[in-house]
Amino acid sequence: MMDKFAFVLASRHLRRTVVTAALTDTDFRAPVPVGHLAEVDGRIVHCGRRSVVIEAELVAENMLSGQRQSCLSGRFVMVGQEQEAAAPTLLPSVADEDELVRVVEIVFPGQTNHHGFLHGGFALDWLAKAALVAASRRARQSVLMVSSKTLDFVAPARVGDIVETTARVVAVGRTSLTVATEMTAECPLAGEPQRCTQADFVFVAVDGDGRPVPLASAPFLQ
Repeated sequence: MMDKFAFVLASRHLRRTVVTAALTDTDFRAPVPVGHLAEVDGRIVHCGRRSVVIEAELVAENMLSGQRQSCLSGRFVMVGQEQEAAAPTLLPSVADEDELVRVVEIVFPGQTNHHGFLHGGFALDWLAKAALVAASRRARQSVLMVSSKTLDFVAPARVGDIVETTARVVAVGRTSLTVATEMTAECPLAGEPQRCTQADFVFVAVDGDGRPVPLASAPFLQ
């Protein structure tokens, strides 16, 4: 997960194909329990003409309590391949949005159909994953997906593309939450992400027996 994060960050900065040249200062602090959210974050700490150094950290989050714990950190040296001479680009800073969930994946050959496009099953899985995290963080209770609304594929994601899924809670009822999701695909060499699909998911808070229960504290959003 951390290597994938470093690949995405380095590709977006250098705008060329990158490889992992070194991993140093690896520090395993704690395990990630089953059922916890594993989230990777980090930053570029050094930039060269063909390489970047990235510090990354993996954090485990209990999605019911919100408690977070640092589990693993490391420093990656990512190097761009020499034959691609695109000039490095600086990415604009983006303000953190507490309620917006981002899930970033890379499309591999085994995840595509015979045309080389991302298979719809994987796209739905990534959308649903982001939606679950957004709903769980908002409710801080056990939630189950009960329905999904129209899923429109407007553009394909291809092998090697960086696919980013965002999710945000847009409505809260007595027992349910509606989460809006969107997926974009970006060629790491060219940039310019394009929207691939979007969908809304409805989740319901449940007790230990799977029966709907009222949300603890959630005013209606509109």
